[in-house]
Amino acid sequence: MAYYNSGNQIQRETPVVFNLIIINVLVYAAQKIIGDKVTDAIALFPINSPFFKPHQVITHMFAHSPNSLMHIIFNMLGLWMFGSMLEKYWGGKKFLIFYLLSGLAAAALHLIMQYLRNPEVGQITQVMYDQAVASEGYIPKYFLGGAVGASGAVMGVMAAFAYLFPNTPLFMMFIPIPIKAKIAIPIMVAIDLFGGFAGIPGDNIAHFAHLGGAIAGFLLVLYWNKTNKKTFY
Repeated sequence: MAYYNSGNQIQRETPVVFNLIIINVLVYAAQKIIGDKVTDAIALFPINSPFFKPHQVITHMFAHSPNSLMHIIFNMLGLWMFGSMLEKYWGGKKFLIFYLLSGLAAAALHLIMQYLRNPEVGQITQVMYDQAVASEGYIPKYFLGGAVGASGAVMGVMAAFAYLFPNTPLFMMFIPIPIKAKIAIPIMVAIDLFGGFAGIPGDNIAHFAHLGGAIAGFLLVLYWNKTNKKTFY
């Protein structure tokens, strides 16, 4: 998905977006260079897992799948394209607050739905894990229900973008014609809603994290916009 903007100018004027991208890239580099133990320390584990730690609700949004370069590329591309406009509109401090709150909401809905729908995912104990490691060697913990990625926070950014700039033309993958943001982004949300409840085998996307971020992003921008009628069309 893409739209046209003055890329160099936006990059100079949006230090928060720029630094968020740098942090994500540095963390990804650490995941690749140091290894799986980095991902194990910062991934978001099920709430009933012995590996869950409170800091993970924040750290997970700065990590990505070490086995998928496209995961971080698409997230950072989305952050740059849509986040840059929001940071210019709100300013850096407000945008950072918005981004982090969207990411926290993504983590919250993911954990809640994961526990309600698949409580067994987090029920492995530390003893069971230690025994498995002793017999088979090191096993990455994030394979046991860990979630990583900025997607939830980025979906919040995209939801806010669709609200503030609804008629901006976007170019979606595999669709040769531009689609307005107020149509394209709700379609993406609907796809995540379907994916979250469909339970398709082999689907390892945290759809409810995406939905949590999108819902929080929409509600935040709706609340903030009540006292600020300046909206772009």
